[in-house]
Amino acid sequence: MDAGQRLRATLDFLLYDWLGVERLNERPRHAEHSRETFDAVLQTCERIARERYQPYNRCVDTEEPRFDGERVVLPQAAQDALDAYVASGMLSASQDQAVGGMQLPFVVEAAANAFFSQASVSINAALLTVGNANLLMAHGSELQKQVFAGAQWSGRWSGTMCLSEPQAGSSLGDISTRALPDGDDALGPRYRLHGSKMWISAGDHELTENIVHLVLAKIPDEQGRLPPGVKGISLFIVPKHLVDAQGQLTGQRNDVALAGLNHKLGWRGTPNTLLNFGEGRHRVQGRAGAIGYRVGQPGQGLACMFHMMNEARIGIGMAAAMLGMAGYHASLDYARQRPQGRRVGGTAASQAPVRIIEHADVKRMLLAQKAYSEGALALLLYCARLVDEQRTGDAEQARAAHALLELLTPLAKSWPSQWCLEANSLAIQVHGGYGYTRDFPVEQYWRDNRLNMIHEGTHGIQAADLLGRKFRLDGGQALDLLGQRISATAAACEPSSELAAHARALEQAWQSVRQAGHGAWQGGDAERALANAVPFMQGFGHMLMAWIWLDLARASLAAPPSAARTGRLAAANYFFAYELPLIPAWLAVVAAQDMTCAQLPEEAF
Repeated sequence: MDAGQRLRATLDFLLYDWLGVERLNERPRHAEHSRETFDAVLQTCERIARERYQPYNRCVDTEEPRFDGERVVLPQAAQDALDAYVASGMLSASQDQAVGGMQLPFVVEAAANAFFSQASVSINAALLTVGNANLLMAHGSELQKQVFAGAQWSGRWSGTMCLSEPQAGSSLGDISTRALPDGDDALGPRYRLHGSKMWISAGDHELTENIVHLVLAKIPDEQGRLPPGVKGISLFIVPKHLVDAQGQLTGQRNDVALAGLNHKLGWRGTPNTLLNFGEGRHRVQGRAGAIGYRVGQPGQGLACMFHMMNEARIGIGMAAAMLGMAGYHASLDYARQRPQGRRVGGTAASQAPVRIIEHADVKRMLLAQKAYSEGALALLLYCARLVDEQRTGDAEQARAAHALLELLTPLAKSWPSQWCLEANSLAIQVHGGYGYTRDFPVEQYWRDNRLNMIHEGTHGIQAADLLGRKFRLDGGQALDLLGQRISATAAACEPSSELAAHARALEQAWQSVRQAGHGAWQGGDAERALANAVPFMQGFGHMLMAWIWLDLARASLAAPPSAARTGRLAAANYFFAYELPLIPAWLAVVAAQDMTCAQLPEEAF
């Protein structure tokens, strides 16, 4: 099987045998669907990814976006891929039929999009467009939804999120982009924006007729002072080209200018930009200032933007998982073909070279990649299934799903971005020296994946969010819900001779994570509690993935014997034997409130 076929087989197990997505068709929103329609979507996306994305992954890596003085130039393959994606209907796959959607379960949409991330993550730049439109559907006015979200669902326009600034980075409370009131408009309260935004993915290109920027900015007071901190941030729609209330282009360019392209280690197929708003290069009605329309109330911009940021974090987790999967499949194929070395105890005279997959250490590296990438994919589909529970479940199901998503989102972004990067490193190692060359794709997978620990909130930010806020959210209600589900899995596995020891180990790890988290907050000193937030997140993440793998093993035992079943059980055994024992070392510094890093004086470096 090729990579797409292997992914399809994995998705079939996760969707149907593990998550039971067919049961969603019993709900009114999805009543017109069946396994046949789900399978048709998966098959279509696998084909488009195989034909339009995968063959050009190296092309978009080597032919980087360039500015010719007037426009950003991309390879034709990027346009062809986007056109095929738009034609498939996947931009609005889980949206209402009233806005052109299919009303697919979100978990099926997420699974189908996995094919594109595996085939070429940097061509697959629709993530922010979908998130942009979803935010507007949640927080925009009716006309904003119709004009700006509608055009993105159709693929005519694309979208971005503009948060960071050159001087502020992740510290959004320090942004200085200003939004000056400029009267009212049918599209919303109108402002003129002045400032710069950095690291804007797909911030300028010619793939669509317009680009809808969602921009965070501050509205100054009567004395011209910007409100301090994040509570003073508002959100604005700033189109590249101005439009009227009917959603038609006016022919006037907005005062948004490309200041430069960032030259990245990976994800080179997606233009990454520095944008200047209101510098006067494209004056509107003779005045400088980029026209923007406020979304929601003043000062509520960051709360609105978190709707998009949380979606983007899950999307980044999926990108990381599928890059890990791509490297795993590539190194598996290589290991099956490459003859080198002999079995332990053999000699050159008595044995011919064996394929490297027959060496125990190569099997270890392949099994680690499988455990990381398939486990991460399972976690992300589990989160996507929670989104469906939140949207279509009863009141209690929706409440529980919301609470669990709040707790799991930092882990859904951070765990795949760290450990699937490690999977890519192991894929290079399996290839040996060849893996370090451009003759094989694994070096590109590593470069592409390295960005994901930074994307949409750095590793440290996710850790601080997890331990500083989500761990204690609503008095630990989400933590209790997760504990109930972990205990239910452990109880279901306890009677199994193959899984009982794993079940007990998981319960112990869960208790250790809870105790370490509570111990970190003893005394209530936030600086001490968060000094080791990343080790805590690593321990929590590995415990979470042990739960996922135990539940996958439980579902696997219920399936008929097969090579795939044997592989999943081996991956679960690997995780409990090799990965779970790492947790105590991470949690020890958390529980002890070790301050070695936090208190080291600068001059000691």
